Parts: sequence; C-alpha cells; structure tokens
Amino acid sequence: MASISRRPDGRWRPRYRDEAGKEHARHFDRKTDAIRWLDEVTASIVTGDYVDPDAGKLTFKAWFEQWSSLQVWERGTLLAARQAAATVTFADVPMRQIRPSHVQQWIKAMSRPASSRGSGLAPSTIRTRYNYVHICMRAAVLDRVIKADPTAGAALPRRRKAAAAMTIPTAEEVGTALDLAPTWFQPFVAVCAFAGLRLGEAAGLRLDDVDFLRRTISVRHQVQGESNATAELVAPKFGSERVVYVPAELIELLSEHVRRAGTGPGDWLVSSDGRPLNRNSAGHQWRQLRQAAGLDEYTLHDLRHFYASGLIAAGCDVVTVQRALGHSSATITLGVYSHLWPTAEDRTRAAAGGLMAAALDARADSVRTSGC
Repeated sequence: MASISRRPDGRWRPRYRDEAGKEHARHFDRKTDAIRWLDEVTASIVTGDYVDPDAGKLTFKAWFEQWSSLQVWERGTLLAARQAAATVTFADVPMRQIRPSHVQQWIKAMSRPASSRGSGLAPSTIRTRYNYVHICMRAAVLDRVIKADPTAGAALPRRRKAAAAMTIPTAEEVGTALDLAPTWFQPFVAVCAFAGLRLGEAAGLRLDDVDFLRRTISVRHQVQGESNATAELVAPKFGSERVVYVPAELIELLSEHVRRAGTGPGDWLVSSDGRPLNRNSAGHQWRQLRQAAGLDEYTLHDLRHFYASGLIAAGCDVVTVQRALGHSSATITLGVYSHLWPTAEDRTRAAAGGLMAAALDARADSVRTSGC
C-alpha cells in the first residue's frame, strides 16, 4: 500500500509498507520528487530488489558478528575470517555508508609497511583477507542489508607469478636437512618431503594412519592451532582427506622411528613430550634445522613443493598430482604448479633433438660401414 499526502506546511509526504508490513515515509518539497521516490521504492519491491533503509544502519562489525556466527566453519577458518574483519578500517561505519573508496583505503593500508623497517603484508595475505570481507559483503546483499557490494571490483596488489615466487629445495638440500635433523624430528621432515603432507597434516598423523605393508599413509586429520593451548585435531581441509602411496624407503625410515621411539597404536607418529606438534613448535624445530643446514630461504611448506615437483618431473599427470597433494580440484593444482609441467615448446625441442640424434647416429653408422 502506497500513498502521497500534503502536509499543513506544504511539503509532500509519500509513504508505503514493505514486505513485512512496516510503514516508511519521507518528506519532499516538490510533489514530482515524492512521486519519483515512491515509484522507485514500489518498483524495487515488485522486482525483489527492495532493501529496508533501516537494515543498513548496523555497522560492518555488527553485521560480521551476526553473519559469521551462522557459518559452518572449522576453527581455523573462523579465526582467519575474524582476523580479516579485525583489520578493516571501516569496522564502525554503517553498512549502507560503506563505499568502494573505504575498501580501497583499507587495502592500501594493508599494503603499507607498519614501520619504516617493514614492507607491508604480502599480496597473497591481502587477497585472502579481502576474500573473507568480500564474501561477508556479498552475503549482506543477498540478505538485503545493502543494495550493492562495495568490495566488488576492488584493485588488489599484484601477486608474483608462481614460477618466480616458489622456492623448491634440491634433492641434495633435502638430504642435508634429513641428515642434520634430530632423530625424533626426521619422520616429520620426511613425510612433508616424500609424501607432500602439510604441516598440520604431518602433525596430526598417528601410528594407525600408516599402513606399513601396503606402503600408504592415510591423511584423516590435521592439527590446527599455534600453541599447545590452542591446538586441536580437526578434519583436513576440504577435499584433502586422502591416501598417499609412499616409497619403501620412507616406510623403512618410519619403521625405524617407531621401533626406536616405542610408538604404539593410537600414539602420535611424531610428538614432543607426548603431545602433537603445532604450528609454533614445528616451525621452531624447522627454523633451527634450516639454520644448521644453511637452508634459510626454505619453509616447511617448500618441502611439499619439492614433493610435487618430483611427481611432475617423473611424468605424473595433473589428476594424479592433485590427488596426492589433496587439492580439492585440478584447477588448484594447475594454478600452483602449471609452470613445472613441460610446455609444448619443451616437447618440440626434445622431439627435434631426438630426430637429430637419430639422424647423426645413422650417418655415423653409414660412415663406419663404408670405411670397413
């Protein structure tokens, strides 16, 4: 129901009731403006684009808390989303007043160094935080809190190409790390380098997850959390639960570790004082090891890159690598490792080289035969 009336002061008062039956009204000096406004509102109700003008009064911070409380997230995802929301520069701005310029200002603030000695956040970190806020804003549009998403089309810092940004240790460097690793920490390094496990997946391995006869490792859990106080065992990342087929040499290393440590059924494969490693403790051990081995440029995750590069070099196809790494889709695998697969130019060069070698060998044989 909509109507327009003239007030005693001469101003025009259009009013309407929304889908919930709530009445809304405004005042205009000119009747044409009142009619235009009422027509626009009526049309938005008919087309389903209507947004209650009072809905956008809540701040971004309030909307995020309301929205995030309804998400079915693992603890790690929730913490990452909260961290992203905590950094926005428009937390206390009403949702309907947030503009693309607010979003761009926030992105620029993340790109700037916090001090003269800093360098700002990495482009990948900025993109991750932006994605959480972007999803939050899209949900606000779907819930009719706001009409449009102010984060849409935001300019983000350029990311380095995977070929330039990725660091992959050599086989010799990985061997050095294994040789210098404390005996109890060797299996942790080994399952990252020769089974491609993520830090949390390696930390979450129990003895029961290793099938010594079939030479497989089942990735069923991961440890999330930065410390003993916050660490918890949760399901792997979406699409990452898998069975990894591992070499006999890795099984032998793990068998020796189990025999030496006296590991029993249900025990953690690698532990510190009976507790699984967490992000901080595993990271601390690796930093000490890489310093001793002179491998300061590498992270634990680079051992996973080492594993992937080995599979690709051995001729494994995209789907095989995807399943071994626990990526939820082959698209993710290609997005990270496409530069490691041989290109058409590489195959052309190799084929031509083979032809040339065959031709020269045939000619050499002909010369030797004629000279006999």
